[in-house]
Amino acid sequence: MKHSRYRGRFAPSPTGPLHFGSLLTALGSYLAAKSRGGEWLLRMEDIDPPREMPGAADDILRTLEAHHLHWDGPVHYQSRRLAAYDQALSQLARDGHSFPCSCTRKTLAGQPVYPGTCRDGLPAGTTARALRVRAGDQVIRIDDRLHGPVEAHLGREVGDFVVRRADGLHAYHLAVVVDDAEQGITEIVRGADLLDCTPPQVHLQRLLGLPTPRYCHLPIAVNSRGEKLSKQTHAPAVERHNAAANLCDALRFLGQHPDPALAHESPDTILRWALAHWDLNNIDTAQQVVDR
Repeated sequence: MKHSRYRGRFAPSPTGPLHFGSLLTALGSYLAAKSRGGEWLLRMEDIDPPREMPGAADDILRTLEAHHLHWDGPVHYQSRRLAAYDQALSQLARDGHSFPCSCTRKTLAGQPVYPGTCRDGLPAGTTARALRVRAGDQVIRIDDRLHGPVEAHLGREVGDFVVRRADGLHAYHLAVVVDDAEQGITEIVRGADLLDCTPPQVHLQRLLGLPTPRYCHLPIAVNSRGEKLSKQTHAPAVERHNAAANLCDALRFLGQHPDPALAHESPDTILRWALAHWDLNNIDTAQQVVDR
């Protein structure tokens, strides 16, 4: 599906409420899209039930609305897209790009990349658990809008990677690639913690005959211990009643310089200022400590 307009997206996983690190990605991707007259889509990446928190998806939506980050079109739920992922798996298998794997985390412990144990067939006495894609000798190169040229030799640095997990769930790499193509995403703006995910995803795009969007990986917010803000590191939820202050804090983190007085204005006023002054060149790519 081709789109002539810029199309961006924000794709949270409903593992907990929206924290400041996620707000940065939401705001950065929103401004990247809207400053270029484009669309900003919202996708709920809800295909990992063991990690998801009941009610988190709706809570995220309400928090975005409180910050006046309004998305275009309906929310896209990955849990309703399983047939599309299965179709992509069938295509990979049919074209010889994937293979069943019987390896467990225990058997792979200490291996920097997958050693190819099952690449040419399952070892005797084992049964298939996951599905992997052949990395081969592919060298993937992208030009990230913030980080510049990024290059990875898949075989040496990533290895044959999982596209269907041992528990039967579709892997992140597969789902995100299929959905970005279906939604016509032209640029992916997300956190720099996902920069290493980009080469295998570009590899999948090529194997499936899908377009490759532009990429822009924003700096990561960490706590005082140097840990990325996340549910696992107990990052607190952003408070909806402090939407104006939250937006101003996020803008400063992203290298923009709103007047302190803007923190007393409405979220709409702050976003109008941000759209008029948005400058990607002001963003420092280094991760920054946020103590909230």
